[in-house]
Amino acid sequence: MKIEILGTGCTKCKTLEEAAKQAVAKIGGFHSVEKVEDIQKIMDYGVISTPSLVIDGEVISTGKLLSIEEIVNIINGKDVK
Repeated sequence: MKIEILGTGCTKCKTLEEAAKQAVAKIGGFHSVEKVEDIQKIMDYGVISTPSLVIDGEVISTGKLLSIEEIVNIINGKDVK
């Protein structure tokens, strides 16, 4: 599973990246976490608000700082409200 954090380097973007890494460590498996700061790549996803979470090319969340547990639930395929 490829997990991307879209953002230009703000505090919330860095916090979401760290939460994603901790979520991946918590559940194990083969998941990569990549930080995308290139504004063109971010725009290619149609994202206007960051931080954004993208999993396997699908934008999951924009403009929201997700918790580690929320990210774990997303990765495990559970709905997050």
